[in-house]
Amino acid sequence: MSDSLTLYRTIIDMILSTRVHFHDFRCLVTFAWAIVGVLMEKSVHVSKWGTHRFGGAQAASKQRQFMRWLKNNRIDRVVIYRRLVKSVFAAWGSHKIYLALDSSSLWDEFVIVRVALVYRGRALPLSWVVLKQKSAMVAFEKYALILKEAAAILPKGCAVILLADRGFDDVDLFRAARDLGWGFRIRLKKSLRVYRVSKPTLSVGRLMPARGKALFLHKVWITDRQFGPVHLALAHAQTRNGYEEWAILSDDPTDLHTFDEYGLRFDLEENFLDDKSAGFQLESGEIRDAEALARLGLILATATLYLVSTGTAVVTLGLRSRVDTHWQRGLSYFQIGWRWIRHALAHSAFLLSFFWLEPGPDPFPAFASKRQAARPIVTLYELQLEVM
Repeated sequence: MSDSLTLYRTIIDMILSTRVHFHDFRCLVTFAWAIVGVLMEKSVHVSKWGTHRFGGAQAASKQRQFMRWLKNNRIDRVVIYRRLVKSVFAAWGSHKIYLALDSSSLWDEFVIVRVALVYRGRALPLSWVVLKQKSAMVAFEKYALILKEAAAILPKGCAVILLADRGFDDVDLFRAARDLGWGFRIRLKKSLRVYRVSKPTLSVGRLMPARGKALFLHKVWITDRQFGPVHLALAHAQTRNGYEEWAILSDDPTDLHTFDEYGLRFDLEENFLDDKSAGFQLESGEIRDAEALARLGLILATATLYLVSTGTAVVTLGLRSRVDTHWQRGLSYFQIGWRWIRHALAHSAFLLSFFWLEPGPDPFPAFASKRQAARPIVTLYELQLEVM
């Protein structure tokens, strides 16, 4: 049996076990083969996927099948993905979950806005929208729906914290998060106005402390719409990227831990890199249609979930050293999963036949060196607390 066919049978059995419904069984088959093509080729080039699809059809015919799938409006990617992953989080109800919201540009022609679950140094896509526009700045009404789509996947009763950069400091977003029962840690622009009881109204930039210091403001209101009461954590601190001004909005009283929580947002940037240069080579693709790109996102999200699940299983079962040469984990779960698939196909080892994610902190965090691991993300020298 060929490697591609072995992987295909594993993938399609896994999909069928989630009871995902397609209007046509052929769409399910094409979906599974597309995931196999992505995993085997590390590429979104549809022409390369066909070399792995079993059957006697000509290469051009296989390519047309994949393209028809990507452009098929009857394929509801939101419902399909929700059914695929909802059971994965069924046992996560008692754990705190961090979600990251961010956008990424493609060819200065499209923007992907994504909500993703922060998971062990990476972020797993939950919902997304592809917009045909050049600017990475996206109005709230254009991505509002993906917040509800993400909420529909998560288990009821779990504590959710939404993380976002200053491109999303919109009162409509703050209110939407609050309406969903989510907390938030969102970076603010310096121009945003802060209202304090019995004190002058100042911009965030005017309140920013000096380098190496931090200021915590509790029970304030922000913007001319006076959203609040909320809490702020401000620091002009030294980070691994040099000095940066962080003004973090929080629904909970702020302290030093607020900066750590906001820093988890950068795991979503790693996920975008996995889609692009570090993984699936999305930017080299030839698809130039927003809806087709969104369905391609379904393929990539499912492949990502499978890779990270495989990496989780390999590490949990104590098999990491078979594919990772570091004494301590030096690769992401995403990359460990990819290496394990190649290892399994070459040595007839097991292929994971279900999604495997575990809640809680990472028991085996990755780092390239002890010196890098010991270096703090943010260095602060003086703390100041102002409670209103």
